[in-house]
Amino acid sequence: MSSTSRASSLLLAAIVGIVLYAALDALVQSLPPHYSPLSQAESDLAVGPYGYIMAINFINRGVLSLLFLLGLSRAVRPLPEYRRGYFLIGVWAVGSMVLAAFPTDVSGTPTVHGTIHLVVAVIAFLGGVFGELALSRSFGNDQSLAHVGRYASVIAVLGFVSLAALFLGPGIAPRAFSHVSGLVERVFIGLVLVWMLAVSSTLLTTRTGAEARAL
Repeated sequence: MSSTSRASSLLLAAIVGIVLYAALDALVQSLPPHYSPLSQAESDLAVGPYGYIMAINFINRGVLSLLFLLGLSRAVRPLPEYRRGYFLIGVWAVGSMVLAAFPTDVSGTPTVHGTIHLVVAVIAFLGGVFGELALSRSFGNDQSLAHVGRYASVIAVLGFVSLAALFLGPGIAPRAFSHVSGLVERVFIGLVLVWMLAVSSTLLTTRTGAEARAL
């Protein structure tokens, strides 16, 4: 299999993983104990009789992110400036998988596994948003990927804004934010995955068009 074919297969697999993530997230959200998607964190879905589904989805999120990284690294030129973004997205990917092993605290009483979950989640979220910002900037500096960089930067900036709201909201307006904290977190996670979906789709479309023109 050529490098181009491998890159396309990896990016396509990442897209399938993103679709699967959305489907599993919706499924576990619909099952008991019916946590609120507006006020409760997505991680709460991993606690309860069907929590194993969300745990599987955390692993899926990590795997699809690694597949995206592998596909991207084969689809673009091997420039040193991409390394920081690769590393940070790698932190997001590994962190996502680690979350599956350490359930969050739903009751509010701190536990060791809940504290680990919170710390890993914060590190992973920071890795995801800053990794996408770094890669978007790298796309913009690469003439062959300038078209990707323009909209990738917009999505990445929106992700940064949503993460800032997630971190700062409890301090600025604690009572109001408590009613929408789950929604804000889901918007952030969704934007990280939408960024990967958009970049993967564009690279696949560009490569398919280039191969067709070459025939």
